[in-house]
Amino acid sequence: MAVANTEHLLEVNNLKKYFPIKGGILRHTVGTVKAVDGVSFTVRRGETLGLVGESGCGKTTTGRTILRLEQATSGEVLFEDKDVLKASSRQMKALRRDMQIVFQDPYASLDPRITVGQSVAEGLVIHGIGTPKEREERVREVLAKVGLHASQINRFPHEFSGGQRQRIGIARALIMEPKLIVCDEPVSALDVSIQSQVLNLLRNLQREFGLTYLFIAHNLSVVEHISDRVGVMYLGKLVELASREDLFREPLHPYTKALISAIPNPDPTARRERIVLQGDVPSPINPPAGCRFHPRCWIARPICSEQDPEFAEKRKGHWAACHFAGEF
Repeated sequence: MAVANTEHLLEVNNLKKYFPIKGGILRHTVGTVKAVDGVSFTVRRGETLGLVGESGCGKTTTGRTILRLEQATSGEVLFEDKDVLKASSRQMKALRRDMQIVFQDPYASLDPRITVGQSVAEGLVIHGIGTPKEREERVREVLAKVGLHASQINRFPHEFSGGQRQRIGIARALIMEPKLIVCDEPVSALDVSIQSQVLNLLRNLQREFGLTYLFIAHNLSVVEHISDRVGVMYLGKLVELASREDLFREPLHPYTKALISAIPNPDPTARRERIVLQGDVPSPINPPAGCRFHPRCWIARPICSEQDPEFAEKRKGHWAACHFAGEF
């Protein structure tokens, strides 16, 4: 009998998501967009794993595929040792109580035709949890937890600011008492002053309810603030994964080093070597042979264009996909 892994809440193995490109009069498949191309990682119970990269690198698609909001092309997603990708509709409905998402756009993620109370209670209604009175009481409790007043339960989304709407989105996820929440760029659409409030709210809720986060973002400063470990994606692949301290102190992949060099420094007297990458991100329809980063890499050598580097543990707990990891 298999022994359950009590340390890892989520395990992703060789996950792939390809989108077909249709063309011609008969709409034949003429190519594929390799949005996620062989991504593997684990998320420990109670931690925050940050997933970062440029726009179009596949990080959001990774999160959506894990939750089966997108159907995976291949791979394996284990949530508490249950195979999410092979789960039946009934099994998936049960799993969704434990796996929730906070979407990026707080304006588009709420139905403008129903009240905030109805929106937050929707999951309870779908799963048949509680009586109407019990659901209303639960909604009031959760709204208070995210910093909103219970009296706002009968208001509509247009009556709230962006930051308040994102708090409502967090309440929708929290009301199901999940174990894992995928945060898909939850603060990127908010003002900087509001971002810190929402990030601190997420951290407080994590401590109070023992939540586990997969935190997707393109802002490294945000990821550094909230994450325990950080994974860096480039063109559909994971190129580095390490603890927050190790990754920001000594990155092993040149792409990660370039990203970190672009973080603004609040100290005007401090000097940081800025690495400006040449060229654009290659197309995920026809990615380069070998290492996908090599056309933009300043340490690239012939082997980089010929052989795809293995994503391997270079140091204890520090993984990278680079033939010359740390040699820059």
